[in-house]
Amino acid sequence: MMVILGIDPGSRVTGYGIIRRHQGKLSYIASGCIRLTDKPLAPRLDKIFVGVGELIAQFKPECLAIEQVFLARNPDSALKLGHARGAAMIAATQASLSVSEYSARQIKQAVVGTGGADKTQVQHMVKHLLGLSGTPQADAADALAVALCHAHSEQNLIKLAGQARKTVRGRLR
Repeated sequence: MMVILGIDPGSRVTGYGIIRRHQGKLSYIASGCIRLTDKPLAPRLDKIFVGVGELIAQFKPECLAIEQVFLARNPDSALKLGHARGAAMIAATQASLSVSEYSARQIKQAVVGTGGADKTQVQHMVKHLLGLSGTPQADAADALAVALCHAHSEQNLIKLAGQARKTVRGRLR
């Protein structure tokens, strides 16, 4: 069993999504948003750090998956997004969690099947894949999509390792 914490970082709203992978099946645990005020950047980063730390303490995930920074038209926004990512990543490493990063394209490809999917498509597929009764808020859905992407990536790596092991054993015989 593996509990995965997905993070969709933002300097105004940071989404989180927590899922469990057990015997190849994925299930929803929790999701939501860490909403930040209009305070200066440093207190907002502290709130992300503390909020992610509280999620880790409450749900005890084995790993954190987070969206990579994308190049935005506004360099200031990209820099603030990078700071928000850093606050979440430090909270994870302080709790000895492994951290995996995925591009927006990888996440959309893993969840929707196309790297160019829009937010409503991601929300719909997250709802469908996790069997949710309602549609999660956009930032929470994005965070759940990050966690799903990680679960699928890990599962594929395990399958590949098993296939490689079989191939090596076959060659050794």
